[in-house]
Amino acid sequence: MEMDVKFLEFVVKALVENPNDVKITRTVDEMGVLMTLDVNKDDMGKIIGREGNTAKAIRTLLRVVGMKNNARVNLKINEPAGSEKMMKTSASKTLDEAMSDLKL
Repeated sequence: MEMDVKFLEFVVKALVENPNDVKITRTVDEMGVLMTLDVNKDDMGKIIGREGNTAKAIRTLLRVVGMKNNARVNLKINEPAGSEKMMKTSASKTLDEAMSDLKL
């Protein structure tokens, strides 16, 4: 297992209530390393943090780990299915739908 994956797994599992639900996918392309994180929907708040500060800190630390290995590392946090944010997004109208309802 790559050092950056081990690091991310250690940090995330220490933060969440459901460490068995943590999944990390690592892909490499010409842009660098993309790490995709999936966690239990109940743990999303712990990973994102207040105003996204925890997620920003994790991304910063991953970039430092990447620099040590001469790689550019980015983190994508997947929104779990059935989360509150996804329900709000799917329930809200698009701008075009709202404008057509106005019938100006």
